[in-house]
Formats: sequence, C-alpha cells, structure tokens
Amino acid sequence: MIHAHLLFSCYPRRRLIVGLRCVRRYRAITSAYYRGAVGALVVYDVTRHVTFENVERWLRELKDHTDANIVIMLVGNKADLRHLRVVPSEDAKAFAERENTFFMETSALEAMNVEDAFTEVLSQIYRVVSKKALDIGDDPAAPPKGKTINVGSKDDVSAVKKSNCCSS
Repeated sequence: MIHAHLLFSCYPRRRLIVGLRCVRRYRAITSAYYRGAVGALVVYDVTRHVTFENVERWLRELKDHTDANIVIMLVGNKADLRHLRVVPSEDAKAFAERENTFFMETSALEAMNVEDAFTEVLSQIYRVVSKKALDIGDDPAAPPKGKTINVGSKDDVSAVKKSNCCSS
C-alpha cells in the first residue's frame, strides 16, 4: 500500500527522498524533516477516501514548514482499480488546482505514471531552483559581478601566432 508523503531535498551533489506513511503516528512530525525540502509528492489511495481526506492536513503541514516555492504534486495511486475507486479524478484534480499543486494519477502495480510523477516533480524542482539561482545571481556559469575579465587584445593574439607555439 502506498499512502506516502515524499519530500525532495536538494543539497550540493546529493538528493534526499524521505518517505513518510500518512498515518497518525507521524502527525507530530517535527519541522526538521522538512528543512531544505524543495519538492513533495503527497500520495493518496483512490480506493480509500480517508487517505484523500488527510491530504489537506499534509498540504497545510508542508506549507507551514517549507519554503513558499516548494513543488508539490498530489498523486492518486491505484488508478488501475477502477471498480473500487471512491475518489473521483475530477474531485482530486479540482482540489489540486485550488491548492496550486500538480496532479497525476498512478498505478504502482501497473507501473503507470509512477516514473512520470517523479520526473515531473524533479523537472519542476530544477526549474524553481534554477530560477532562484538566477534571481540571486548564484549562477556558477556566470562571470562574477563587478569584475572585469581581460581576454587580451588583438596584439596579444598576434604575438602568440608569430611565436608558432601551436604549430607542429
């Protein structure tokens, strides 16, 4: 059974995925688990309405303990069990739109959209983190601000050519 709440944290050269079952014993989770989180998958079971009811609390907790730019995707799992569905896709999609989160339905059993959900969240995280880096001028590829880089003059290039340093 997947009733999970997954957090993605980005640290230099590593990614951390924390999985928490959406049950009572984790209601007292501390903000330390959320520190540095840049993305989250909040997963509910489309065949159990109580798991969908808990989504609002998890979203509130995420928004209370994380950066405002966190990427959140609401994921309805067990979409393959159409005959047991109790949470309509339309209701979940409307809820996700109201909460300004991404939405996708998956089937872990059939491997339907599972990789797509992770890929989409990671792509959106990359977009947000890149935008933040550009906004604060933390782009490692950009030259340092306020410094001049001297690439030489035409005379410097001519002097190198005359010395035949690169010819065999």
